[in-house]
Amino acid sequence: MVKITLKDGSSREVTKGTSVYEVAKDISEGLARVAVGGELDNQLVDLSFNITKDCNLNILRFDDEEGKEFFRHTSAHILAQAVKRLYPETILAIGPAIDNGFYYDFDSPHKFTPEDLEKIEDEMKKIVKEDLSLERFELPRGEAIDFMKKQGEDYKVELIQDLPVDSIISFYKQGDFVDLCAGPHLPSTGKVKAFKLLSVAGAYWRGNENNKMLQRIYGTSFEKKKDLEDYIHRLEEAKKRDHRKLGKELDLFSLQEEGPGFPFFHPKGMIVRNQLEDLWRKEHVKWGYEEIKTPIILNEQLWRQSGHWDHYQENMYFTKIDEGDYAVKPMNCPGAILTYKRKMHSYRDLPIRMGELGLVHRHELSGVLHGLMRVRCFTQDDAHLFMLPEQIKDEIIGVINFIDYMYKLFGFKYHIELSTKPEKAMGTDEEWDLATNALKEAMESKGLPYKINEGDGAFYGPKLDFQLEDCIGRTWQCGTIQLDFQMPQRFDLNYVGADGEKHRPIMIHRVLYGSIERFIGILIEHFAGKFPAWLAPVQVKVLPITDKYNDYANTIKEKLQAKDIRVEVDARNEKIGYKIREAQLQKVPYMLVVGEKEAEAGTVAVRSRDKGELGVVKIDGFMKDLIEEIDKKVILV
Repeated sequence: MVKITLKDGSSREVTKGTSVYEVAKDISEGLARVAVGGELDNQLVDLSFNITKDCNLNILRFDDEEGKEFFRHTSAHILAQAVKRLYPETILAIGPAIDNGFYYDFDSPHKFTPEDLEKIEDEMKKIVKEDLSLERFELPRGEAIDFMKKQGEDYKVELIQDLPVDSIISFYKQGDFVDLCAGPHLPSTGKVKAFKLLSVAGAYWRGNENNKMLQRIYGTSFEKKKDLEDYIHRLEEAKKRDHRKLGKELDLFSLQEEGPGFPFFHPKGMIVRNQLEDLWRKEHVKWGYEEIKTPIILNEQLWRQSGHWDHYQENMYFTKIDEGDYAVKPMNCPGAILTYKRKMHSYRDLPIRMGELGLVHRHELSGVLHGLMRVRCFTQDDAHLFMLPEQIKDEIIGVINFIDYMYKLFGFKYHIELSTKPEKAMGTDEEWDLATNALKEAMESKGLPYKINEGDGAFYGPKLDFQLEDCIGRTWQCGTIQLDFQMPQRFDLNYVGADGEKHRPIMIHRVLYGSIERFIGILIEHFAGKFPAWLAPVQVKVLPITDKYNDYANTIKEKLQAKDIRVEVDARNEKIGYKIREAQLQKVPYMLVVGEKEAEAGTVAVRSRDKGELGVVKIDGFMKDLIEEIDKKVILV
């Protein structure tokens, strides 16, 4: 007999060799019907997996995050089987589950089109209807290579050859289709009833631009048809909100062939950007920060000392100056450290909080560049805090409070993830444990829930990542708090303690927006281009009914400008209906229609972008209300 401890803490004894499915069925018939797999001692396993030792077991459903992985990984295999049936000359690459879906990479002489996706979907439906069992089997490495060679699957052969000689290789078989795969999977294809293929894209084999370009088909799948329909609706909504499309329509920014990944901000885009930066500066003064500015190019030795040379070199740009080797900074921290080192500090000076809107450059592959969301140069709203060991908890809590305050200004909800030591990291396990526990303690003292992201920390320290949720439910990683014991050691940072001796400060790296560029992209999509009045490039559009009232319109413009309200007059010889439609398309928060009555009475007919006609009011009354809305940073989503 073996002892199984379930997620709720209860335990039961079962016969050695009992499958995960049999345990689920023993608990309840209902659980067995909805079970998709198991998590045994933190390892995902098939329902058919036989339990041979005492263990912790969690029976997974689709609603569990890990349960979705079973569902979508199996969906990828169904996609691959359908493609092989329809296009037999296709060679398979890889097909994992990803956030919100799955994909499979193919090397095929056939060029897949959107019309092909419908055809492939129909074949997938047949495979689902056939309700094929997914059966796992294993082969020694040599036999596995021979097996894949006979199948003509060259990419699979390469993957196996990269594994150790004594490896046992697993495969999954469904009907006449076999795929190299570590698993886990659903017990049969029949469980995948709600799925949709979404798009085709190019992808380099193994993500290397020197390798062959493959064709990647993306899809998604759900347990219930309604959930799929809701997701497709959100995707359609996301297309309407695409910041690249709206950025062009609203004349905010552009990306030019002469600078791939290097965005150009237009006058209206700069207004949004400047509003965000002005807010950042004002709030940082209130929260006890000082602003600094550090150089974009610094010598190579600095980046060796910081560890970026060993851990980040492939993402950096390099240059020569006076025959010396230099690097364009990918991060702001070494500059902030040099600023701290300019003089000796006393323990009474700490904490020191330095904020910087620092332009950084990082090399990204052309295939992953995406509007403002993934660029090669961006401005990080960085801050570096230097503190005494006993100040760590309070400083982390202070940063959490600051981030919370800022995100609420934009109407964002968020959740937090704690990322722990990565495989490639600096420092001892003891230092990492100390830093990780400090972040945990701060979170727990705030009573905030968090998810642990194993192995996803920065190379110099663990971090808290703030995942924003926008108005259509998508999440975006923006704010970060990184606790760092390594850089102060590498740069020999000191302060003079109360005992008159030198001591080592602790360092926090922190961003709020993440990057100005990406945050603007997120805001465009979050608001669907309808910026709140305080952020809008043009806050008011004055619309004279005919050119006879242009002078009155310009008088109103001057009054508004005197109160620092951003205003334009549409003096074109067009019908008023056309002017209103144009202003609405430009997503201007307020339109003021003026004609004979308004000119005589010193009034304006107010039309709101979001609420429609608001009636005729005195211009001073309108200004007072608008200034209050701007000052309070009112958000309507």
